[in-house]
Amino acid sequence: RQANSPSKLDWGDGRMRKSRFLLFSMLTLGALAWIGVRFQAEAQEKSAKKPATKGFSAKDVAFFNDDVRPILERHCFKCHGGEPKIRGELRLTSRAGILKGGESGAAVSLKDPAKSLLIDAVNFGDFEMPPSGKLPADQIATLTEWIKRGLPWKPGYAPKVSATNSTEPPEVNAKTKAFWSFQTVQRPRVPAVKNQAWVTNPVDAFLLEKLEQAGLKPNGPATKAQLVRRAYYDLTGLPPSPAEVADFLADKSPDAYAKVVDRLLDSPRYGEKWARHWLDLVRYAETNSYERDGPKPFAWRYRDYVIRAFNNDKPYDKFLIEQLAGDEIEAATPESLIATGYYRLGIWDDEPVGPPQALYDDLDDIITTTSQVMLGLTINCCRCHDHKLDPLPQRDYYRFLAFFSGYKRFGVRGYNTIVQNSLRPIASPALQKKHAAEVAAYDRKVRDTAAKLKVIENIVRKDFIPVEKQEFRSERNQRALVKKRVPKVISQKQYNEFERLFAQRDSLRRNKPAALEMALCITEVGSKARDTHILIRGSAHAKGDKVEPGFPSVLDFPDPTMPQPKPGAKTAGRRTVLANWFADRKNPLTSRVMANRIWQYHFGRGIVRSANNFGFQGTPPTHPQLLDWLAADLMDNGWKLKRLHKLIMLSSAYRMASTDNPAAAKKDPENNLFWRFDMRRLTAEEVRDSILAVNGSLNRDKMYGPSIYPIIPREVLQGQSRPGAGWGRSSPEDLARRSIYIHIKRSLVVP
Repeated sequence: RQANSPSKLDWGDGRMRKSRFLLFSMLTLGALAWIGVRFQAEAQEKSAKKPATKGFSAKDVAFFNDDVRPILERHCFKCHGGEPKIRGELRLTSRAGILKGGESGAAVSLKDPAKSLLIDAVNFGDFEMPPSGKLPADQIATLTEWIKRGLPWKPGYAPKVSATNSTEPPEVNAKTKAFWSFQTVQRPRVPAVKNQAWVTNPVDAFLLEKLEQAGLKPNGPATKAQLVRRAYYDLTGLPPSPAEVADFLADKSPDAYAKVVDRLLDSPRYGEKWARHWLDLVRYAETNSYERDGPKPFAWRYRDYVIRAFNNDKPYDKFLIEQLAGDEIEAATPESLIATGYYRLGIWDDEPVGPPQALYDDLDDIITTTSQVMLGLTINCCRCHDHKLDPLPQRDYYRFLAFFSGYKRFGVRGYNTIVQNSLRPIASPALQKKHAAEVAAYDRKVRDTAAKLKVIENIVRKDFIPVEKQEFRSERNQRALVKKRVPKVISQKQYNEFERLFAQRDSLRRNKPAALEMALCITEVGSKARDTHILIRGSAHAKGDKVEPGFPSVLDFPDPTMPQPKPGAKTAGRRTVLANWFADRKNPLTSRVMANRIWQYHFGRGIVRSANNFGFQGTPPTHPQLLDWLAADLMDNGWKLKRLHKLIMLSSAYRMASTDNPAAAKKDPENNLFWRFDMRRLTAEEVRDSILAVNGSLNRDKMYGPSIYPIIPREVLQGQSRPGAGWGRSSPEDLARRSIYIHIKRSLVVP
């Protein structure tokens, strides 16, 4: 406004006047356009509330029902119709919903069909729908024609889309908590069946019930020769010798087969075979991966721990507790410390771009393995967002991570940091005390010898010319240079003392005190764990809310109480709380998952085929009651695995023949009902070990200890960044050992 004319607008002059007038005009037109759009939207909304379906011809309705509806149901309703949430607030399951539109406005323009957002989206214009890929041209043409016809709809058609088809993450509620694998394990009643003669134990009754319901009969028994071979490979990974087969065939006693099973379970070969299964599950390897792929010192001790655990029939609950928290349990033993090598089996980046992110990558590896192997849950899928398939919110991931939040990385960079972070002596306290005294005495002797040598060296050094001072730096020249000063600078007696001390120094260097036995173990940052925050999109640099340790909320356990660390404690004690929860018989997953794995390795597939995934998208159990009966039996009998092996292997189901039955194969081609025993291929380890066993060269006697290095062709060795690096040579005796003892190098897989 001008100072002397408050009611008059000052538009300036010249180009300024033009630009300001143009701005005013644009704002005015924009406002009018907005008003127009608003009126149009309100008009469409009103029309949407009254779907005009009466005016469509029977031909148009048939066109919708036969041609359009299949496209919508197959490609659209999953995202734009599921309850309770829909994408972009656009619901395509009714004509009114399509006309109303979503966040981007009306999906269809009846006045100008070509400008419809739906047509733009399926043609991959400004929008690209469906996100799984562009529709075929004929389907796009069908949708275009449908809109041109005025969006005909079948009267009364209102599809119901299940919540499970929604692309929104499932919520934790009463419905999702009721999922079969989240229920506490209860031992079910053993079913009554018609063919009681076939039932050897409850395993058979559960299987036969479903076979009889389907009108199928189980296969007859395998031959004795087939059965003994099956049992040997399943329990030991080795073939029976001709003499062992002959003995079994000649034994006509009713318990002949049971005696074979008992003998194989007692064999040390059993642990060597079944340890392989566990090591594969927990990503066991003896190197760190990446370019250098450096060794993990003493990793083989963990392998030996697993073999011994299976051979000694260590209860499965204790087996898990020792791996998760063996360093925290009362009166930790060398064995329980070695078990925590579990945390050191994964890859390790010794030159991370971002150390904080590398820490959380390490923790994610632990969470992935722990949750899938021990719980059958893919908790790792909600590191960056809520789980898309299971009721596992992102918050649950970080609450689970908080149990491990004291974790110290494998190392920082050099080998000395690996020693500091990951190696611990496993000798008894008395031996450690004795060893410390020996080391102290040795160090005193080394210092004393060096001091006495220094006295003589200082005397003769004064007589050196410059070049001799340089030469004296090399120990191989020192004796000659000192002797040259006898008797002018030092006496013969002094020189003799120098020789004695010189020899003593060499002897001390060659005869250092034997190192204490060490093991690869977990260590923590101290008795106070790091704070744990939800990391937005999984970024270590984007911290969200702070969280405390907790279990997956869908399992409905109360929040745990964290222990108060004792004075001088080296860990926060959180992992013990988690380990005890795994071993709690109220935990619905631990026993089910392991019982399923035992079944899987005997029958070639689990009762739940997706053995690592007991979630919503996992394969449902073919025999849920049998699985629960086995899981309950495992817990009720002290978590002993050998007993479960024997129970399964003495069943008629396990002893069935693998022969085909065309009628059964037609009804149940995938053998979901177990009407026959599925054949399986031998593993690579079984093939190699069998060759060594058959030709008589297998070294069965040497168990445990450092790994062996089979001969690898030069061409294969060239595949590393440093060809052949880190691949040792083994003696002929070691080369004949079982495959379980082969060194596992991540960048050099044995062919």
